[in-house]
Amino acid sequence: MATNESIGIFSSASLAVEYVDSLLPENPLQEPFKNAWNYMLNNYTKFQIATWGSLIVHEVLYFLFCLPGFLFQFIPYMKKFKIQKDKPETWENQWKCFKVLLFNHFCIQLPLICGTYYFTEYFNIPYDWERMPRWYLLLARCFGCAVIEDTWHYFLHRLLHHKRIYKYIHKVHHEFQAPFGMEAEYAHPLETLILGTGFFIGIMLLCDHVILLWAWVTIRLIETIDVHSGYDIPLNPLNLIPFYAGSRHHDFHHMNFIGNYASTFTWWDRIFGTDSQFTAYNEKMKKIEKKTE
Repeated sequence: MATNESIGIFSSASLAVEYVDSLLPENPLQEPFKNAWNYMLNNYTKFQIATWGSLIVHEVLYFLFCLPGFLFQFIPYMKKFKIQKDKPETWENQWKCFKVLLFNHFCIQLPLICGTYYFTEYFNIPYDWERMPRWYLLLARCFGCAVIEDTWHYFLHRLLHHKRIYKYIHKVHHEFQAPFGMEAEYAHPLETLILGTGFFIGIMLLCDHVILLWAWVTIRLIETIDVHSGYDIPLNPLNLIPFYAGSRHHDFHHMNFIGNYASTFTWWDRIFGTDSQFTAYNEKMKKIEKKTE
């Protein structure tokens, strides 16, 4: 009975979204995107698209999303939004981070990306434009991937902080107490594999088109670079997402090496009480800010 009710609710919600979508004006970018997508399919093999296409998407988007935070350090006005004002970025740390990123991206992540083609072939994941899902279905599946990844990240990240293994793996990521955007994927190779597994679980369960791979990569990079940015921007649209952790939440984790283990949402930390110190700290900081106004 409960199952039938759930199906009815989801069906009604789907119909409502479809109706709203039908009222929206036609997307002017859809036709150019369709032409570009079909050009790609006609000129490159599936292996090239799944492997080199995925690598290019990851590399371009990663450093593109890192760019605003990188530029903030040169803009005096943005300093008031930096969370740990007493710990500015240094060229030495950023250069060291960049070199480790190149190693992780091309020696750890690229071999994993090479398996994308075989994954899509084995599970008959389509590439064609005709079977590409509507934007709201794509968004729903990305949300599902985010929930799955966040759950995996919370428990495995918390495990990596265990005193018996912390110094061997996760300590590398905590080398910079004040995080910056480019540091999001600065980690021990084993951590890249352990926590990165959470990214692929959602894909394996929910992928119905190769576009989901790239859409989910995009959303995950936006999120992880944002929470590592070191800046709390008041008009950040991501803060409008219910239960979104945000930069202040994760910055506290880097500052104190404890609590706030989730990657995207706050519910697991709230359920297990691993955000209690952060909550007390936040209340204290708000009182200080009110006094200084």
